[in-house]
Amino acid sequence: MGGGRLSLKLRVATWLAGEGAFVRLLDEVESQTLAALDALLRERAPGAAIGPAVRTAASRRTLAERRAAMTIAQNERVRALVEALGRDEAIRAGREALFPAGVRLGTGAREQLGVGDTDGDLERAARLLYKALGIDFTLEHRADGTMTMHVHRCALAGHYMPEACEILSAADEGVVAGLSPKHSMRFEERMTTGNAECRARITEAGK
Repeated sequence: MGGGRLSLKLRVATWLAGEGAFVRLLDEVESQTLAALDALLRERAPGAAIGPAVRTAASRRTLAERRAAMTIAQNERVRALVEALGRDEAIRAGREALFPAGVRLGTGAREQLGVGDTDGDLERAARLLYKALGIDFTLEHRADGTMTMHVHRCALAGHYMPEACEILSAADEGVVAGLSPKHSMRFEERMTTGNAECRARITEAGK
């Protein structure tokens, strides 16, 4: 995702990003993803007993503790989906529900951060959002014009059950589509299934 002039607003947002900004980003991710999962449960498994997300100050002091609390709530909902629908249907329905939630997150970030249409803006915004989640990645530009995202560190991977990771990764794919409508992303490998890294292919329309 190289090249192109970064928008001034996005550069300033990146420079000024501190823990408070990352807390707000993380809270928005949690709110959107849990709302999507809860809506799906009400539709497909109305009898499932699900507790609220953990929001006590004692359990959510640091970003790491907030991330852990979020994954607990997400795992609980995915587990209920799997029990109600079976693994394959839960993953299919969950990914279908989480992708548009990710698009909403990406679109909101695009507007708030002033993300332009350049590859550089997309990369900078993605790094900012992923930093809130405790995720580090590098990008490989391929000869066929596509890019491969290599995720070397993910603070969520140690908490997620594999089904939750597969479902929630659809939100990541939606975020990219929201940040840059001309791009699409699809995960091909995940740490939660025993791989050394998560890997996703990013393509641009017309290439």
